[in-house]
Amino acid sequence: QVQLVESGGGLVQAGGSLNLSCAAAGSDFSINPMGWYRQAPGKQRELVATISGGGRTNYADSVKGRFTISRDNTKNTVYLQMNSLKSEDTAVYYCNINLWGAIYWGKGTLVTISS
Repeated sequence: QVQLVESGGGLVQAGGSLNLSCAAAGSDFSINPMGWYRQAPGKQRELVATISGGGRTNYADSVKGRFTISRDNTKNTVYLQMNSLKSEDTAVYYCNINLWGAIYWGKGTLVTISS
């Protein structure tokens, strides 16, 4: 019913910035909440940020003030602008979408922060 494709991951120096994108394909998902999660080596997947169809956002405490989630409802695309990156931000970042209680995931994009 939906396919999520993340892009924008890569290697960036500590203190730098990176912008991730996630496109949802298959239908019009503009009213559905979407979000970003991440999984660092040896750790469980954790919430990074979420955004409603109306643009209301929620952030993990660890990224508040540094990351910004946004979306373009005409494209069913969610973005994650990451600034002031730290080594602990290194992880595979996953996009998801909540389709009336059912959660779908992208394959993830790797973000590596170098010192």
